[in-house]
Amino acid sequence: MELFYFMVFGALSAVVAALELSKNSKDRINTSPAFNSFKNNYLVVYSLMMAGDWLQGPYVYYLYSTYGFGKGDIGQLFIAGFGSSMLFGTIVGSLADKQGRKRACITYCITYILSCITKHSPEYRILMIGRVLGGIATSLLFSAFESWLVAEHNKRGFEQQWLSLTFSKAIFLGNGLIAILSGLFGNLLVDSLSLGPVAPFDAAACFLAIGMAIIFSSWTENFGDPSENKDLLTQFRGAAIAIASDEKIALLGAIQSLFEGSMYTFVFLWTPALSPNDEEIPHGFIFATFMLASMLGSSLASRLMARSAPRVESYMQIVFVISSASLLLPIITNFLVAPSKVKGGSISFAGCLQLLGFCTFEACVGIFWPSIMKMRSQYIPEEARSTIMNFFRIPLNIFVCIVLYNVDAFPITIMFGMCSIFLFVASILQRQLMAISHKPKMESWTAMDPEAEPLND
Repeated sequence: MELFYFMVFGALSAVVAALELSKNSKDRINTSPAFNSFKNNYLVVYSLMMAGDWLQGPYVYYLYSTYGFGKGDIGQLFIAGFGSSMLFGTIVGSLADKQGRKRACITYCITYILSCITKHSPEYRILMIGRVLGGIATSLLFSAFESWLVAEHNKRGFEQQWLSLTFSKAIFLGNGLIAILSGLFGNLLVDSLSLGPVAPFDAAACFLAIGMAIIFSSWTENFGDPSENKDLLTQFRGAAIAIASDEKIALLGAIQSLFEGSMYTFVFLWTPALSPNDEEIPHGFIFATFMLASMLGSSLASRLMARSAPRVESYMQIVFVISSASLLLPIITNFLVAPSKVKGGSISFAGCLQLLGFCTFEACVGIFWPSIMKMRSQYIPEEARSTIMNFFRIPLNIFVCIVLYNVDAFPITIMFGMCSIFLFVASILQRQLMAISHKPKMESWTAMDPEAEPLND
């Protein structure tokens, strides 16, 4: 069965290479030298930020276990991370809009570096502080950088279509290639060089520091609503008004929460799904295969977004349906393929089928990220972009915390079925968004809030 892993990895590699090398003029966007310089600077920074994130992921659980903590204690640490992202995310998002997105990106680097430093301590309280800091940093990673990019792109007068190119390249590199290289580099540090499970966190801190230096030296500041007469509660109220009064924003938030909730649940489920009888599976190699599938999806997304048709709102309906079907495979194989009762050994035939389905899901993830970024840039008002994006993460974090707390309470097939239903609902909501996407963009939320003071007296 080991040959099967190499065949899947090799096939995905060939398809990705073919897609990238076969792009013609219709699949490429003609841009200016000034934009290319701006894009490349952002991609370098984003890749460094994602390297700092990806290096830590595979070793968090392992590090906690080496400190002697059990599954329950480790679960509480993970819940603390998602909980802090939920509680503090909207606050730091609002501060990013008000105090500046560049400052928020620098704050992300500092916060995550401090989180990495806490990993040197075996004290549970110190590790808990690290998880809280990590949760805050995660909120900034998935809001401040995108908000800075969109505002700076528009401020410099670049064409709106060019933004799609930056999004797709960022996902191709940051969520694909960098993830694979980070996994290999982490493996080199921990296994080959025997530097211990803390080494990837130290390496992550170094990458974050390098990225922070580039942000300091080359990025300019931009704001959402910089007016001094806006406090946090006013910003929260304005963001809530924007979501409640514009159906497109509300639908976009629901779609994002449903998909990302299913995606993060999948992260916890794929290992027990592929090894229900403690089969020996190469976790690192399978993770790299998933990231390669994600690169395939982002490459497809760059082609789709380079053309005027089909629109993002249109093809994402199909993507959500395919992702829903792919997560039904564990349920289907459970009924159609007789489960093996032999402990250990290599991956089963049912596991091979599920792996193919999971790669399909990861390809959908690769299409989802740049596509949702493009839709957010179109529908979310600039004044409260970071605040609204972190509002979207509240139901996501609540859902993930509930799943983590009850991960052993339900059969794995029930969990996959729930995720599949969520993704199908996302496709229905995406169809509704497509139907109303022609409506004009909502006016500034500051003008809609009767308690908000005017920006200029």
